[in-house]
Amino acid sequence: MHLSDILRAPKAVLHDHLDGGLRPATIIELARECGYRGLPTEDPEALGVWFRDAADSGSLERYLETFAHTCAVMQTRESLERVAAECAEDLAADGVVYAEVRYAPEQHQERGLTLDEVVDAVNAGFREGERRTGGRITVRALLTGMRHTDRSLEIAELTVAHRERGVAGFDIAGGEIGNPPARHLPAFQHLKRHNCHFTIHAGEAVGAESIHEAVQICGAERIGHGVRITDDITVHDDGSAALGHLAAYIRDNRIALEVCPTSNLQTGAAKDYATHPIDLLRRLGFRITLNTDNRLVSGTTMSREFQHMAEAFGYGPEVFEEFTVSAVESAFLPLPERRRLIDEVIRPGYAALR
Repeated sequence: MHLSDILRAPKAVLHDHLDGGLRPATIIELARECGYRGLPTEDPEALGVWFRDAADSGSLERYLETFAHTCAVMQTRESLERVAAECAEDLAADGVVYAEVRYAPEQHQERGLTLDEVVDAVNAGFREGERRTGGRITVRALLTGMRHTDRSLEIAELTVAHRERGVAGFDIAGGEIGNPPARHLPAFQHLKRHNCHFTIHAGEAVGAESIHEAVQICGAERIGHGVRITDDITVHDDGSAALGHLAAYIRDNRIALEVCPTSNLQTGAAKDYATHPIDLLRRLGFRITLNTDNRLVSGTTMSREFQHMAEAFGYGPEVFEEFTVSAVESAFLPLPERRRLIDEVIRPGYAALR
């Protein structure tokens, strides 16, 4: 599949962090405006390289350290609106037609913003970004609770309060080791009582037990990353595979895996693209969605993720359409909107490529 076709292909992303996708030049400008002096460089190109190099550590914990710089410049209404609008613009320029972008409101209160003000600012930015792109993209927010704090119930309540104003659902994120999802069970119970969607980061730095807890105890509708589900799969010498009960449950119940290949290489969840488990999981019938995770930190875009998968596994338009349809089918959107996107945008877009 040629790069020009990959760029034209309609895409959907379910796992993209707002604070992991800023433009380097924007970080530098915002740092000057707010007086933040912690940046390693004020050259945009060099700063982009620094983020990618710092994240290429093989450690999720070190990877997460890079976000101190981006969050530091996202502490005012104006900065949040700008970052959100540029996020929508950048995704649309890459052919993304639907995006769920997540962020942790609690990380943007250092200069006095309330949680509601943070959410209102980001939503306003997304609406402005949609307007600037002429409606070529629809963006919804996921509000994230941090694993290592005790504010997840508060963020779950915030999610319910804003779900009619651009917030599609809830997530937990942060260091997975030592912070199991069930620690935040009250938040998930609140969301379920109010019929509100949520996904959970699991199976990235911790194995299948984290996925089991996220799905069977907490009730996750999707799994962020989830590649360690392979711990519950035995691949035989002849290429056949036997699924354990958890893996079979995930596959058979169409619980989507939000797979982020480049990020997985950076955090040590996978060794390289050629041996990334996405191909095995796809061949076994799991519902796979392809995602960016953090576009700045991973030096990636949806088109680059497509290109990596095309080079590693020979994927063409048929497989990328499959991933994109799976993403929209698993989106936290009303069914009529999902059907419209698939029937009027995605299917015709891939038909034109073929």
